[in-house]
Amino acid sequence: MLVDDLYAKSKHVKVGDTIDVLNNNFRVAGIVEQGKGARKFLQIGVLQDLIGAKDKASIFYLKLDDPSNADAVVEEIKKVPGMNKYVATSMAYYLSMMTPSNYPGLSTFIDVVIGISVIIGFIVIFQAMYTAVMERTREIGILKSMGASKLYIVNVILRETVLLAIGGIVVGIIFSLAARLGIVHRLPTLPVVVTGGWMLRAAIIAVVGAIAGALYPAYKAAQKDPIDALAYE
Repeated sequence: MLVDDLYAKSKHVKVGDTIDVLNNNFRVAGIVEQGKGARKFLQIGVLQDLIGAKDKASIFYLKLDDPSNADAVVEEIKKVPGMNKYVATSMAYYLSMMTPSNYPGLSTFIDVVIGISVIIGFIVIFQAMYTAVMERTREIGILKSMGASKLYIVNVILRETVLLAIGGIVVGIIFSLAARLGIVHRLPTLPVVVTGGWMLRAAIIAVVGAIAGALYPAYKAAQKDPIDALAYE
């Protein structure tokens, strides 16, 4: 049998090794470039015997001279008498159907995960900022005794929160990209997509969540009486 280079790399397979396919051992006779339509290749007659489908095939691939003619070829195939009961589609259309929006429940699952992450992030930020405000009660009292307004106190706390959020976003993106490289290196056949759109959405969620989580601690800090804050231990 033949295998492609991605399979060989992920499974540490080389020419001459033995691979089990459908409870049968086959010797790897060669390694081909990826993108040929499969990871492992057997003679069609051998595979038909293994699955009990002699002289039958489940799918055909057509390679065109120009990919832009795919839709026209699909239409011509459908016009052939008897072909209307079979599925004929272009590879571009087939791949477009393999998106989260076309998998039942997957989009909802992703939204639920994002919602839970936002809630957890809000609680963590709220706790961290509330603790930070309580630890700086005397400093806040000093600022207020020097004439700092409530708006100034709120502004200081929110600016610190935004800076921390931005730092967390940068670190998170770096870790995500590093994890992607590690996964791709370890599992070449597992695609991991990190797009700019997802990064932007994650950044917006992080900043909004950070500000929302810091609003109440900032408000509480601004309401503190300078005398009570200076006497706080």
